[in-house]
Amino acid sequence: MNVKILGITLLLMSLWLFLAIEVPGGFLNGNNMFNLFLRTSMYGVLGIGVAFVIITAGIDLSIGSIVCLSGVLLSLFLSVSYDPADEEQVFAIDPQQQVIVLKDETERFKPGDLLSYYGSTQARSAVVTLSSVEPTKIPDEQGGLSISCSLLQVDGLDANKSKKARDGIVAKLYPIRGVDVEQGTVLIEGQHEGLAARDRIRFIKPSGGMEEIVVAGAQAVDGNTRVHFEGDMGALGEAWLAMPRFRNQTMPVPFALLAVLGIALLLGLVHGLLVTKIHLQPFVVTLCGLLLYRGISRWLVRDEDTGYGNEYESSLALLTNGKFVLWTLEEPYGTYSIPYAFFIFLLVAILAAVFLNKTIYGRYMLALGRNVEAARFSGIDTDRMTIIGYVICTVMAALGGLFFLNYAGSIAPSSHGNFFELYAIAAAVLGGCSLRGGEGSILGVVIGTALMVTLKMFITLMMISDTLEFAIIGTVILLGVVADEIIKRAVAKKRASQG
Repeated sequence: MNVKILGITLLLMSLWLFLAIEVPGGFLNGNNMFNLFLRTSMYGVLGIGVAFVIITAGIDLSIGSIVCLSGVLLSLFLSVSYDPADEEQVFAIDPQQQVIVLKDETERFKPGDLLSYYGSTQARSAVVTLSSVEPTKIPDEQGGLSISCSLLQVDGLDANKSKKARDGIVAKLYPIRGVDVEQGTVLIEGQHEGLAARDRIRFIKPSGGMEEIVVAGAQAVDGNTRVHFEGDMGALGEAWLAMPRFRNQTMPVPFALLAVLGIALLLGLVHGLLVTKIHLQPFVVTLCGLLLYRGISRWLVRDEDTGYGNEYESSLALLTNGKFVLWTLEEPYGTYSIPYAFFIFLLVAILAAVFLNKTIYGRYMLALGRNVEAARFSGIDTDRMTIIGYVICTVMAALGGLFFLNYAGSIAPSSHGNFFELYAIAAAVLGGCSLRGGEGSILGVVIGTALMVTLKMFITLMMISDTLEFAIIGTVILLGVVADEIIKRAVAKKRASQG
């Protein structure tokens, strides 16, 4: 362990000791320790990634925007919709005439069916009874009546409160034949093949009221479907109507994760090529990336908050919410546990340390950062090493994006990830990475990240105004850079005196 890492380790331990003495119930609390491990893991992967770029004498300012973009992409790739099996898109409705015109011809609906009309921005939702179904024509793009559709004559549209509209959805409703609250089951008319766990059923009461319950299981019974539910069934009764809604997931979880990491890899490749082949400054390339990826993120979700809610509580959410319980103490300390994310972070750190210190490519990167011309003349493919550094950085930023999305549940693309590059660079510099390149330690980055997270906790636990957070972090970065410069000069002076 070199002098700088030893110094930062002593500083971290001193800070922990101070907080343990001053606020033992706050700092040593099991939940706080869990958050310390979790936040170190989330910010740590960012620090490890940017360390490889700094070692090659580069910089990456786009980390926060890549974190945001990765979260947005994952939320889109794993988006879930619940769609009724028997539904049709509406072309137009006329409440006065009690008419609904569908966009397509349909044979789903028969006279006497109960239908739910909803989803319009103008017309009021309603439960209607279908009187007749007739084929008709609607105008095409040229204004001619050439597109076949269906005209539904219904009863139940509120002519006083609804306006003519040109959007919405019509879905079929099914009567309830029996409710068993003790068993948690509802018998729904009709055979609904494919209804399974994690699907949903929307229950609608014509006189007013709606419930949506997650399905635990379903089975056919004498031409009907018995549906099992977990949890409270509310005030359901036979006066209610059921709309089965089938769960549709955009992409399987493994494919979505690989897609996000693959896109990040391509972005890192582009960064490296722009720096090495077109000879653009890393600062300019990644600054443009910061703006570009942020803008794309906002555009993809129309600048609205995005996420996948509680859809993956038993799978993907375990990355940050899952924990390995160690032991439990009396209050105020509670249960001590380690988040699963920390084990992933630990694996990443070990692999990164092995790559940097035990492989020829790691030694090439260190040589490149110390003197690019000397490395090139010694036969090292400096362009390839630079590109590898940027690829590692963006992939680690994407991994951090997965962590942060799971931790937060939802993200605001206009602000999510702001200043994350600051934390990552600070952790790397504090951990022994020289901004001049050629020096770096993965262990130091891990310790530096823990220090950054502890500083944030220090601000909270000591009730310091959070408006000073960036000032404190900026001061720490400055001190780290100053210390790095002083140590370098001292080492150079000692070598000169010995030589």
